[in-house]
Amino acid sequence: MKRIEPGSRLSKAVVANGFVYISGLTAREKVQDVAAQTTDILAQIDGYLAAAGTDKSRLVMCNIWLVDIGTFNTMNGAWEAWVDPKNPPARATVESRLGGQGNLVEISAIALAPTA
Repeated sequence: MKRIEPGSRLSKAVVANGFVYISGLTAREKVQDVAAQTTDILAQIDGYLAAAGTDKSRLVMCNIWLVDIGTFNTMNGAWEAWVDPKNPPARATVESRLGGQGNLVEISAIALAPTA
């Protein structure tokens, strides 16, 4: 097992049993709109996948939480510009109250780890 950026409460990502599990991520800049926050989070996911030795083409599942489901299409614009169209993961998107002031979207991901 490999922990990426472990902290006292959680690791940002964990590689275990052939998978990479990425914790729920929020944007670094909370003053941005949903599209910009989504783009920032997806860039973070790219970074954690790279740290684990894999990439978005190996995503299996993503979960997305939006403060306002009315921003679904805006979030999807950023998503569709990023996702590998030949290898889209399974995905769920729901409306939810999020912790932390200014968070409009949160995304977690599961990907296949690199093969040995």
